[in-house]
Amino acid sequence: MPTRELVSRDTRTLALGADAVEYVLVRRYGRRGVGLKVDESGLTVSAPSTMPLAKIESIVRESERWILRKIAEWSHRKVAPVAWREGERIPFLGGGLTLRLARGARSRADRRDAELWVVTRDGTASQIEQAVVRWYKRAAHAYLAERLRALADAAKLSQPTLTISSAMARWGSCSSKREVRLAWRLVKAPADLVDYVICHELAHLRHMDHSGAFWAEVGRQCPDYRARRERLNEMDHLYRTF
Repeated sequence: MPTRELVSRDTRTLALGADAVEYVLVRRYGRRGVGLKVDESGLTVSAPSTMPLAKIESIVRESERWILRKIAEWSHRKVAPVAWREGERIPFLGGGLTLRLARGARSRADRRDAELWVVTRDGTASQIEQAVVRWYKRAAHAYLAERLRALADAAKLSQPTLTISSAMARWGSCSSKREVRLAWRLVKAPADLVDYVICHELAHLRHMDHSGAFWAEVGRQCPDYRARRERLNEMDHLYRTF
């Protein structure tokens, strides 16, 4: 049997139905067909190294209904929508921030201890949400960049490039170009679960697959990763509400 040597691992986006679905494309020498997998990390597509991208994505689209159903099973659970009003609680690093609202000419949001002060022109729900999401993205970049640096140093890995994404079905991904993508919504989760996701992606810098060696590396960086992964799977719907 030929060895299926890894050629590349990259994150791409494909339109499926009405959605833009982010997926990881894994190319290998010796692979003959296209394989699809949907799990807590999202959609992974495994393909031969020489197959044209257009053909790969055509094959993926043939399984559109199955893919969307499986993604929904992993990521869609009923949660009460956020009421964008004074006193509403929103998650941040496993705790909560209380919304405080004000009017002003320039829309902005600033954290003050356990409160998030949001200034909007008209006070509409859409304006409040947009200001809050912009704040989350800034906070996510600062926090995730710091944790990525610390955990990469602890694992004795050179620093990868960080990109903050808006992915809904995938908390993180790692490419063969040493690029780590992390979803900004991840900072809604407790800090230890954030660290698990980062350790998972850092482990890909040594093993660009989900082999036994990969999971051993995750365990070396995060010994109780199984418990953390289970908690994240049980709770992740709480962090995808907006």
